[in-house]
This record gives sequence, C-alpha cells and structure tokens, in this order.
Amino acid sequence: MSSHASDTPVILPLGLTALIVRFGLKARPELTVAVRAFVTDLEGDPIDEVTQIAGSLTTVMVEFAGGSDVRARVQAALQARLSRRDWSTVARPDPLRRWTIPVAFGDAFGPDLSKAAQAAGMTETNAVEDLCATEVEVLTLGFAPGQAYLGFLDPQWNIPRMAEINPSVPAGALILAIRQLIVFTNENPTGWHHIGQTGFLPFVLDRTDPILLRGGDVLRFAPVSASEMSDRLANNPDGLGGAKLEVLR
Repeated sequence: MSSHASDTPVILPLGLTALIVRFGLKARPELTVAVRAFVTDLEGDPIDEVTQIAGSLTTVMVEFAGGSDVRARVQAALQARLSRRDWSTVARPDPLRRWTIPVAFGDAFGPDLSKAAQAAGMTETNAVEDLCATEVEVLTLGFAPGQAYLGFLDPQWNIPRMAEINPSVPAGALILAIRQLIVFTNENPTGWHHIGQTGFLPFVLDRTDPILLRGGDVLRFAPVSASEMSDRLANNPDGLGGAKLEVLR
C-alpha cells in the first residue's frame, strides 16, 4: 500500500466482538482518505453480521455479532476487501458541505495565539491569515460528542504541546494541535494552543440536529473582532455563532 512499512493495512483484535483495520501508525492526509474510502466501501457493500463501523484518523473499527466463527468470517471478508485495491492511491472525494465559521483570534479569546505563531515562525497577523486561508476537513469525530478533528494544516503547524496544561478552555474554543484544529464542544482542560474563540457549538443535546459536523465536511474560519464576538456571536441561542452552511452537491 505504501512506501512506509508501518502503513501496510493490518487487522487487529479489539475485545471479543470487534476488529480494528489499521492503515498506519501516524495520521497523515493520505491515511485519512484511505480510512474514509474504506468506511464508504463497507457501508455501500456491507459484510454479513457486521453491526457497526467507525473510522478514526488511521483506523476503522468493525463490530460484529457472534463468536469466534463470526470473527473468522468477518476477518476474512475484511482481508479480501483490503486486497481489492491499493487504498493509498484513493482520491480524496469532493466535499458535500462547507461551513464558514467566525472566529475572534488572540488576546482574551485566544491567549496562546502568540506562542503558536512564534512556534510556526510567523507573526500573529500572518498566522491568522494563513489559518483563515486554509480550508480544513472533518477528519473524524472523537474525544467528546460531535467534536471534530480538522486538518490537515501545512507542516509549519506541526508544533509541540505547551509546557503546561491550561486548566480550562470554554466550549467553542479553537484549539491548534499537530497540524489540526479542533473546536471544543464543551469546557475542558488542554495542553494544546487556544488560539481563538467561536460561538459555534458542534454539539448541543437538545438541538434538532445535536451534532452539526459530519465526516468529510470542510470548514473555513473567518476572523471577526473581539467586540463582534462578545456582542453578537458568543451567546447565539442556536449554537451556530454566525456560522454559515453551504451544500455543495
């Protein structure tokens, strides 16, 4: 599949009723494309006795109903599916939806922007311009309900964690982590860089559509002033925070 030996797909056990298809050990753009393509293939042509499929940045979890005999059949079917094609050469599909999300960067709304920009070799102004010019994709959902890992940013954003943990960042915080961005769904501690604040809440339990983002969505961030965030966007009752959704096809 790849020039990276560790990126040859392997099938691993996960408890008594699931298997993991691992496409690689380290998240990279081509691996997330392979994961999404494999999930789409399994959903479009289901394997008997498989009850759930879930993709991450580098793996696909396949859950099944039954014992060791079912495990053997599902594993054989997965191996056959993997052998059909070189998944590393799968083209990234065109996105179905695009979100544009307002963000107040820096200062009280993004206290770690300066450190992140310096680590990337940029001024704060250039960092915001670069981040807002980059369209990022929902690679996977995880850690908290509806929370998306967004990427990939250019290599200069592959910066390390901070030396200290921030004990609390609010819901809607825009966080920078290893060439990825994350909009936090709720208040949490983090060791990653809090660079901005949105009024966009990806998960609200009692909303008609509790989880707003889907795998394969793309996002653009639009800079707004601190006053606009405070006065108009931060307490938006629908949890959109001024975000706009465009259906592309």
